[in-house]
Amino acid sequence: MSKALVLGVTALSVTFLESCSDSPTQTEMGSSLVCSSSENCRDVSLQDGFALIKSSGKYTELGTNVKSAPQKERPQMDVKFAYDFQLGKHEVTCGEFNDVMGKDSHLKLECSNKNLPAVNVTFYDAVLFANAKSKKAGLDSAYSYTSAEFNKSGNCVLLEGFKFDPNVEAFRLPTEAEWVFAAGISSNAENSWNAGNSDFKAHEVCGKKDENGLCDLFGNVTEWVNDWLGSFRDTTITDYVGATNGGSLGERVIKGGSFRSETSAITLYARGDVYTVTGASSSEYLGFRLAYGKISNPVWLDASGDVVASNISIVTSSKKISSFFGISRSKLAFRNDVTGNLAYVDFSRVSPTVVEIKDSLSVYHPDISPNGKRVAFCTGQEGISGNSAIYVRNLDADGSSLVKLDVKSAAIPRWRVLENGDTVIVYVTDAGNNKDESTFKAASTWQVKFADGKFGEPSKLFDGAYHGGISSDESLTVSGARLLRARVAAKESTVKSKAEDVVWYGNEQACNASLNKTTKRTLFLDFGGETGIKFVGSKYRTHERLLIADSDGKLVSSVGAPAGYTFDHSEWVLNDEKMAVATLTNADGAHQKIVLVDTKDNSVTDIVEGDELWHPCFWTPSDKSQIASDWDADSVGHYVSAANQTNYLLSHKMSMFWNLKDSVEVVGLGNSHLWAGFAAPEMSKPAMNMGVVPCDMHCMHYLFKNYVLNHCPKVKYVVLSLDIDLWYNIDPRTDINAGMGGAAGFVYDQSHEFYPEGVDADFVKLVMDNATDDAGEIIEARGWHAATENLGWTDENGVSVMSGDSTWSDCLFNKNLANCLVDMDQNTCLSNYTMDVCVPDTNLNMCLAKSDLNQCLAIFSGDVDKLKDLVRLAKENDITVIGVMFPISPYYKTTGTYGRHGMRRSHAKALIEEIETWAEGKSNFVVMNENNFGDHDYASSMANDSDHLNKDGAKKVTARIDELIKSLEAKSK
Repeated sequence: MSKALVLGVTALSVTFLESCSDSPTQTEMGSSLVCSSSENCRDVSLQDGFALIKSSGKYTELGTNVKSAPQKERPQMDVKFAYDFQLGKHEVTCGEFNDVMGKDSHLKLECSNKNLPAVNVTFYDAVLFANAKSKKAGLDSAYSYTSAEFNKSGNCVLLEGFKFDPNVEAFRLPTEAEWVFAAGISSNAENSWNAGNSDFKAHEVCGKKDENGLCDLFGNVTEWVNDWLGSFRDTTITDYVGATNGGSLGERVIKGGSFRSETSAITLYARGDVYTVTGASSSEYLGFRLAYGKISNPVWLDASGDVVASNISIVTSSKKISSFFGISRSKLAFRNDVTGNLAYVDFSRVSPTVVEIKDSLSVYHPDISPNGKRVAFCTGQEGISGNSAIYVRNLDADGSSLVKLDVKSAAIPRWRVLENGDTVIVYVTDAGNNKDESTFKAASTWQVKFADGKFGEPSKLFDGAYHGGISSDESLTVSGARLLRARVAAKESTVKSKAEDVVWYGNEQACNASLNKTTKRTLFLDFGGETGIKFVGSKYRTHERLLIADSDGKLVSSVGAPAGYTFDHSEWVLNDEKMAVATLTNADGAHQKIVLVDTKDNSVTDIVEGDELWHPCFWTPSDKSQIASDWDADSVGHYVSAANQTNYLLSHKMSMFWNLKDSVEVVGLGNSHLWAGFAAPEMSKPAMNMGVVPCDMHCMHYLFKNYVLNHCPKVKYVVLSLDIDLWYNIDPRTDINAGMGGAAGFVYDQSHEFYPEGVDADFVKLVMDNATDDAGEIIEARGWHAATENLGWTDENGVSVMSGDSTWSDCLFNKNLANCLVDMDQNTCLSNYTMDVCVPDTNLNMCLAKSDLNQCLAIFSGDVDKLKDLVRLAKENDITVIGVMFPISPYYKTTGTYGRHGMRRSHAKALIEEIETWAEGKSNFVVMNENNFGDHDYASSMANDSDHLNKDGAKKVTARIDELIKSLEAKSK
């Protein structure tokens, strides 16, 4: 199911698990489960404006088993509560937001009425409000972060190092389960401000009140909740708090429907919006309410749907990591000792997540390959004797291409590249206690070539288990598993086999030795020995200092652990000369953090937090200075940013564009209709689908002029999606420029005038190095989203979704101030046109003071002009434009609206006639009206929803496009 499409489905009444004896009955539901006054909640300190929700011992249901619901809302999952919580009686108001945030806040909401819900706020804005309210009440904060990023409007679009702590008694956003439980007690979609009664605008809070005193859980404005968007399981979870992360896009959950929603689309299980929702999203119909209280035993579900009682949190950002290494392509691999699994983080992504590879193998001492694509690990650990096995697998979510080294015993793998270019893995036969020399020498160090996903034949390097690494010139190798041992090449000899085995650090106890291949400095930990104390100048605890010795074993520096912690599992960062990675252990011995240590300035930076995080390996590429010297490696291909998630598809499709640009002859440009409806792989000519969400004619014109014309030399046909219902009604905040969100890749393209001289292979390589995880899939599908579900044109009640009031088009077509004000009040008129020239004033008089109404409206009426100019540019380049009106639900024939987003059918008819008449005089522009106001031959079995085709419908319309192109070529011969 598409992440960008939302279905309208019949509201599902909430029922609690009847099989559970402690589930509430219908008579128990209502006021008995909600305590909204201090007089009735004497045993609870009730927060002002909040109600106590008596959820302890009760159940609720998340998701649904309704087959027509989107995949992200299925299956139904039962949640049990072991706690009560408090919930705000109403949505946070505009006045409350400004009062709590204060005059120094980046975001100041414009309040025409202070009792209206606070809207146009991101998830992060809501988090900052919750923290500010906690601070004002003298409480700790439930949310922590290292730094904040704001856009030009003052909205917070990213909190670096963001972490939610459920165990803190504080104000916070409600979890999805809490929200659903409260809403399910007595909320009713019919008793809400919705599309049928709202006049398509928000109303003062508590204009619609439930019998228990809670207000507007359904309708008015949709509400942020605390959860990442993840998958459900057909099971029962106690104290569920959401997914561990929001996937590659960082998606979040919103609940409740809004003043724009039909009642049939307001359900307890709905979790999203028309467009992808991330922490940086905002809209005029999205607000929030707060919850209060801690969750003592929170449970998450990971991406596989498995229960995670101890969540692992990333507490830094890709931007911060890039500041350390001068490049964003970095990866961290480590052992989750709670599960025994290998986990990793790819920091090249704008929203990095922890990915855990699950199988029955024990994973210790992971080491990432030189190219960053694979990881080697062993089943035994340093300091423990016995047989161990070494495996290599791809560093992907599946841990694919797993292979085992077929030897009796192998431990502590370390990758290296030989002078002849071969990639090998160095390992030891036993990684046990090295204090006894004879036992140490009984083990040995080996290396084995690894190529094409296979191991070669192992060869012995020397006696002794030297598993701390080998220098690039092979003159030094070290080991630390009780003693710090080194194998030092004889300085007078040029023969590599001649070396001296020595013990460094005064024969005192040491461990976790790691040799920097370039500088030949050894990183290690000790046990507060005399040698270390003498060097440091004061006593310290075991593992409290990270020590560094030079190539002769002489101590040269040390770094102290942060207060309250000691180091463990220390390693040099791969391909870096000064940075180290280590775990931090608390006073109880729990390995709670993985940190980066700058050995030059002694700074320590937290990067990941959890319960038991072991054996970190941090990789950065060795070719930082060699990559495409003519291109900026930290800009090229960086199309994703925290602020451009409104157009996430564009950022994800750019890698496809640069890979296919030289071969394609047909390019599809448009919105979600084309994204789902143009089956590019089915075309007889090489084609690609550049449909993105959202995309009006301004967007299509921008992509065509700057990218297609500059870089697609073989293109002869452009397929445009003529989504006229979105041309004028689209929110400027989601247009092509805002959708880019200042991402470095788009800025770089624009500043270089889109490379009129072309790009080279190094540029494309950089694009792929910085591509999103789904790049390969998008390239293979040529950008087509093949919707596989057959949900039909309408829901089970025969209804298709409406996302707005079709009368928004009145002002545009009347183009007359008086008529506009007759049809709707001035605020409603302008709220439907949040153009830059009028917003943020949203006041007719102020708008007219800046420009006349026609000038305001001209901002939107430019779509036809953009279409005409695109056709002109295409003709100059011998390109034919095919404008396709994709089929949508025939149900709209029974309404006054053209489609899901409006406009009036009469206005749509006039606009289509204008376009078709104009097209008759153009030799290179053809209109394919496959919708024909619902009079089409696309059966409901070809529909993914009321607004989009599924894969079968897409193949049908694509076949017709293909036949049209063939007929055009036949005529031209």
